[in-house]
Amino acid sequence: MPGEHDFTNDLLFIINERQQTTYNDLSEIAFSRGIPESALKEAIMQLEASKRIASRSSGGIMTYYILDEGSQINKVLIVEDDKSISKLMAITIGKGFEVSQIYDGGEAMSFIRKNRPDLVVLDLMLPNKNGLDICQTIKSDPELSNTIVILVSAMDPTSNRFKGLEYGADYYVRKPFDPGEIRTLVTIFLRKKGKRFDALIDLPDEERISKEIERSIKENGEYVIGTLSIDNLGVYARRFGNQSAMVILRLVSQLLQDIIRTKTKGAFVGFLNNTEFVIAGMKENVENLVKEVSGEFDAVMPFILQDAGFKSINLSDIENLFDSNKEIPKLSIRFAQSEKEKLKERRDAILKDKGVPATNLGSYTYEELEKLFSDQNLDIKITRDPTGVRLQVGRKG
Repeated sequence: MPGEHDFTNDLLFIINERQQTTYNDLSEIAFSRGIPESALKEAIMQLEASKRIASRSSGGIMTYYILDEGSQINKVLIVEDDKSISKLMAITIGKGFEVSQIYDGGEAMSFIRKNRPDLVVLDLMLPNKNGLDICQTIKSDPELSNTIVILVSAMDPTSNRFKGLEYGADYYVRKPFDPGEIRTLVTIFLRKKGKRFDALIDLPDEERISKEIERSIKENGEYVIGTLSIDNLGVYARRFGNQSAMVILRLVSQLLQDIIRTKTKGAFVGFLNNTEFVIAGMKENVENLVKEVSGEFDAVMPFILQDAGFKSINLSDIENLFDSNKEIPKLSIRFAQSEKEKLKERRDAILKDKGVPATNLGSYTYEELEKLFSDQNLDIKITRDPTGVRLQVGRKG
């Protein structure tokens, strides 16, 4: 059996090769090599302590990211009027970053334009200029738009999360916050090797989704899998623009991740490039997750409509806004649980086409995953290029 030091180097090579991977995948590799779980955990601790990797619970799965070992020290600005909270944030973010602090929103933009921080941690309730205005100013300025913005607030997130994402915020964190989550987000946003971290796209990928499919087929009826989608998102995109639809998609993604982290631990969320989320887990956990995200999404709908130009609306009679001619497309969350027999039939057909046995499956491609979960032509596709993530509307609707 290789020594722990040797396995630490092997582990770093594995994560570097994939750029991100899950604990379950690393555990399987360790098991196949006869390495005990205690040695795996020790190796992970060493790599995290040396800041060569960072970990984050993403979609209910612990994921490890390889970090860039470049010599550049990134600049982080904290804009928070509560000095105790600001100090906690600065200590949490810690060594390895050049951290500055401002306590007045009115001073933020002049500091940002002069010092050009790489990332801004931004409270919403600030004296003289609020955080949403600052975020909008940063993201609408071509010279500053690449600045990463993490919003942190105790204010009601129902509308503020939506507005923040609309203005281009990269993430929204509720107070009271987990200091470790702030540190992790800053580290991954600034130091993740390869493509820039994106909280939507960097959900568990096709390899992990493939494993959840196999698990759901093998386990009893209490372990379920299916897709969560946003009805009429394509219609909405054609009416209000692709960028507006992308904001809705990011909103749902962050809601799902937050609910799993704080309320319904044990569920799994992955993402397909056709804007559907794959949800898996014990039936009760999945049902609770869908109920929670549907409730939060319904609560934000009036603010989405107001932003789309429907200012004078009666929030208690919102159903009347959605008339039969679809002038205002009704967005709603829909979960479709996959029938295990149908899923197995489609899985077997794909394996037959590939000419491989189930024991040598590997992982499905995104195109194969789409065939497994859907009978319909895709209305929306998500693509990623060097300039960022893009939403493209298809033919339907």
